Amino acid sequence: MEVLLAAPRSYCAGVERAVGMVERALRLHGSPVYVRRQIVHNAHVVAGLEARGVIFVDELDAVPDGAVVVFSAHGVAPAVRAEAARRDLDVIDATCPLVAKVHAEARRFAARGDTVLLIGHEGHDEVEGTLGQVPGVQLISEISEIPDLRVPDPRRVSYLTQTTLAADETTAVVTALRAKFPDLSGPDTSDICYATTNRQEAVSAIAPACDLVLVVGSANSSNSVRLVEVARRHGTPAHLIEDAGEIDPGWLDGVHTIGLTAGASAPPHLVDEVITALNPARVTEHRVTDENITFVLPGKPGKSENLRRSLSGTPTETVP
Repeated sequence: MEVLLAAPRSYCAGVERAVGMVERALRLHGSPVYVRRQIVHNAHVVAGLEARGVIFVDELDAVPDGAVVVFSAHGVAPAVRAEAARRDLDVIDATCPLVAKVHAEARRFAARGDTVLLIGHEGHDEVEGTLGQVPGVQLISEISEIPDLRVPDPRRVSYLTQTTLAADETTAVVTALRAKFPDLSGPDTSDICYATTNRQEAVSAIAPACDLVLVVGSANSSNSVRLVEVARRHGTPAHLIEDAGEIDPGWLDGVHTIGLTAGASAPPHLVDEVITALNPARVTEHRVTDENITFVLPGKPGKSENLRRSLSGTPTETVP
């Protein structure tokens, strides 16, 4: 058996930054540190932080007044920020900068009078945060919804996308939107993040040569699920697994080459554990590009001076 490793894989800059911010808050403030929703969509990351004193909550009403609370990498709506301010919560905002870009676009498009259309998956944390940026944003989850779309002025329509979508499927949706609204506007650069695109391209590169593709990631991780879909569109059987313990031995019958990758929120050590469990005769990495992107830590207003100093960083500081 041979394992063909897709690269890039596993953690992206936004995930490293978000997890690093929670870890630093724990070191400087001590537990408990509260996090609204999952900091990133990975069960192993969440369990590891819970073991160190992080408390994950669905909504802010579960956070005591004045406590330290982290907003997840997926971003939040302005109403959530307003509630945190009203409750005097000490907020650390771990929103991925690429998600914050989408939020800024939503506000910009709405301010000039456009109807804003968001292409994304209903119920996803990132989508909920983007929908809340301005009133009247319409969500498009399926291309089949486009014929029934109604807007006040068909000449003033803009679109945004969730950052973790499949690039090829999103292109098809945008093409259908442009056919309905010829004056459609969009972001200056794609909203789909570099890490999502790179991981999808890496899977596309290896899938045709594989008998099976395994994707390490959690079921609620949009970018991980998209990797499974990409592999299957190449005609290769593919499965999403949390870790090595979820490998079904029956999947391996008659399999000689296994493609292996991990979603952007999956820790790298989980990939190593899958390789150990498979015990292949050979491991070969196929790299489609190098990633050298890091995100500086943001400035943070708040009550805790030491925590604020640590999280503000310097112009060249990145999460260690």
